[in-house]
Amino acid sequence: MRKEFGLSILISMFLLQTCSASENDYSKAFRHSEASYQQAWCSANGGITEYQNKDHTRVDCLTKTNAVEFDFATKWAESIGQALHYGIMTGKKPKVVLILDNPKSQMAYYNRLKQIGELYDIETEYVTNDILELNGQGNCPYQDCKCHKVTKK
Repeated sequence: MRKEFGLSILISMFLLQTCSASENDYSKAFRHSEASYQQAWCSANGGITEYQNKDHTRVDCLTKTNAVEFDFATKWAESIGQALHYGIMTGKKPKVVLILDNPKSQMAYYNRLKQIGELYDIETEYVTNDILELNGQGNCPYQDCKCHKVTKK
C-alpha cells in the first residue's frame, strides 16, 4: 500500500513538471532533436515511433515489450511520469531512454533515474550521440533533425 501511495505521489509530481517548461524553448539548447534519437533507437529495437494512445498521447517508441519515453538528461524526472502513463495506456512495461549529449557531466541524472526505476520497476537506459552515427560535420542521417537546419553566421 505504501509503495502504491508513493508511486501516486511520484507520478503527480512528474506530471506537474510537464507543464512547467516549453518544449520548444528547452530543445533549442541541443544540436540534435529528440526525434532523431527516437528514430535511431526505435529502428534498432524494432519499435514503432510516435504510437498514438486512445487518449491521443503519443509514446515515443512502442516495442513488443515496452512503452518507451525519450528525454534529455535534465528532464529525467518528467520522463518517469510519461513512461508510467504510456505503460498504463498500452499494457506494456514502462521504459525511459535518457539522452546524454554530454555523458561525463550528465551521468548523475541517469543515476537518479536508474535508482527510481529499480524501485518502481521501470526499465532505464541511456543513449549518447554515438547512436546517431554522426558524419564529419557532426550531422546525423535524419534529415528532419535540427542539425540540418543550423544556419552558419
